[in-house]
Amino acid sequence: MDRIWDICIDEACKSLPFDVPIGAILVKDNKVIAKAHNNREAYCDIIGHAEVNVIRKVGKLSGSWNLGGYELYVTLKPCKMCENIIKQARISKVYYLLDKLDFKKDYDKTIFEKVSVFESEQTYANILKNFFKDKR
Repeated sequence: MDRIWDICIDEACKSLPFDVPIGAILVKDNKVIAKAHNNREAYCDIIGHAEVNVIRKVGKLSGSWNLGGYELYVTLKPCKMCENIIKQARISKVYYLLDKLDFKKDYDKTIFEKVSVFESEQTYANILKNFFKDKR
């Protein structure tokens, strides 16, 4: 287990000096499949978080977005965005070393508002309904 955390910390250090040093590793059957680090600032990529980067790598390697059976190791507790991406990827378990630092706050100023445009809502609802109907 210490070996995995050593790899994760080494990966986190690759983020320096531009990004918050966070490293992530995806493991399956006790084997390290891929590792990644933050590169949000380095690549001006809003979703360049270590967790997202490693999920993308394994998705390409496996040919699937469904990563059930994989375990994620990450140096810092994932943010809300990453938590949701991890859930969408169906990752089985997440282990992390540290909770978010007390002085670090989530950005929570964006306003989300549902609009009511009946005809457009019905048109789009039918598109979604037909899509899922065809999939089953």
